[in-house]
Amino acid sequence: MAGINDREKALENKFAHDQELKFKSIARRNKLLGHWAADLLGKPDKDAYATEVVVADFEEAGDEDVFRKLRTDFDAAGVTVADHDIRTKMLDLLAEAAAQIEKQ
Repeated sequence: MAGINDREKALENKFAHDQELKFKSIARRNKLLGHWAADLLGKPDKDAYATEVVVADFEEAGDEDVFRKLRTDFDAAGVTVADHDIRTKMLDLLAEAAAQIEKQ
């Protein structure tokens, strides 16, 4: 019986650890995405804009809130970036962010 409880506890710990890594990776991705977008938008304070992007992710589950923020900001500034390019950048930066988190 102790073996089953130990296995269950180990699985719970792994799940919690995986969820924490996922959260950190997405937050890091959003920061990197904010810096990328700030460059395209000509924002003088890249860190402040990156924080706006990170905060935008708390509006709803998933990535659509972040995508919508970038799309709206690009459109308002007259910056031409295709939807596909934004989504591709989001995927690329998620992989980069996950690699950075794993190195820590």
